[in-house]
Amino acid sequence: MRTLRLPLLALLLAAAAGGPACRKQEAPQAAGPPPAPVLVGQVVRKTAPRNLAVIGHVEAISSVLVRARIGGELTRAWFEEGDEVRQGQTLFSIDARQYEAALRQAEAELARNEALLRKAESDATRYAGLVKQDYVTKEQYDQITTNVAAFKAQIDANRATVDNARLQVAYCTISAPVSGRTGSLNVKVGNLVRANDERPLVTINQTHPIYVAFSVPAQALPDVKRGAGAAPLAVVVTIPGGAAPPQEGVVTFVDNNVDTATSTILLKATFSNRDERLWPGQFVDVTLKLGDEPDRVVAPAQAVQAGQQGQYVFVVKPDGTAEQRLVKVARADAREAVIDSGLSGGETVVTDGHLRVVPGGRVVIREQGQGATGAK
Repeated sequence: MRTLRLPLLALLLAAAAGGPACRKQEAPQAAGPPPAPVLVGQVVRKTAPRNLAVIGHVEAISSVLVRARIGGELTRAWFEEGDEVRQGQTLFSIDARQYEAALRQAEAELARNEALLRKAESDATRYAGLVKQDYVTKEQYDQITTNVAAFKAQIDANRATVDNARLQVAYCTISAPVSGRTGSLNVKVGNLVRANDERPLVTINQTHPIYVAFSVPAQALPDVKRGAGAAPLAVVVTIPGGAAPPQEGVVTFVDNNVDTATSTILLKATFSNRDERLWPGQFVDVTLKLGDEPDRVVAPAQAVQAGQQGQYVFVVKPDGTAEQRLVKVARADAREAVIDSGLSGGETVVTDGHLRVVPGGRVVIREQGQGATGAK
């Protein structure tokens, strides 16, 4: 028994002495993190447009509330709700019979007084010869001439009454004061309307041309004034979520004061809007074009990220590693960012996959919509 235990004990001691060495040789080497798959874009130097993106709303250049100038029964509407009407087109008819009767009465009174005037003038001519021959007194002649003057004044008043009665008859036909598109008809045929009622019969909005109103920061006012000096500033609007192409117009109005509550200034741009894609009350995305700046550093807008130390980009170096670089952005839109400092042009920057990139770590550039293709 003692003879068997000694070899076994020696074997166990040898195994214990050689165990760590064996484990050390078999341990695998530590591996770094895998390359991060990213999309990239190029930083370039080029002429960059100075654009200002804001939200605006569409408003009619002219919005007219059509009201009746006289009272009466509405006998006919000559259009359908929502129709486009032309200036001068007949819109409504009001029962004109009582106003036509008043006109005939005024015309008859005028004709009567004109006849009396002719008689008085004839008497005055005859009395002028008689008074010279002392057949009538001077007082009688003066009375005749006074009658002539009174009839002339009365006729002037009659003519004014006739003109007013004709206006009343004309007001029974209501025409469109401007060209535009009609809204809802507030009073239906057969109802009585009142003169200058608070509720309009219909509202007409001029839809072409049309305004887009928007506000810009007061700090942009010098650029607006400088850009508008040579030619009207161009404005491009797009309808959010719509498939309609962008609409182009020009700035035609700059407000004469800055809103102290918001530190903004109101601008309006005019659009031809022949296809009526822009509708009053609609909100739109507005891009105000202030001009161009040559030789600016421009990076893809998706490359710029925000961190605790400010805005930064990941620059892909020739050895396939990523360098985190702080940048100062002058302005940006949905596509491009104009860089004041941090980039010089010609760099390759990460535009997608930032969450998996670490400073100094390796990246693998993939094609848009595909998997990783290999490290560069």
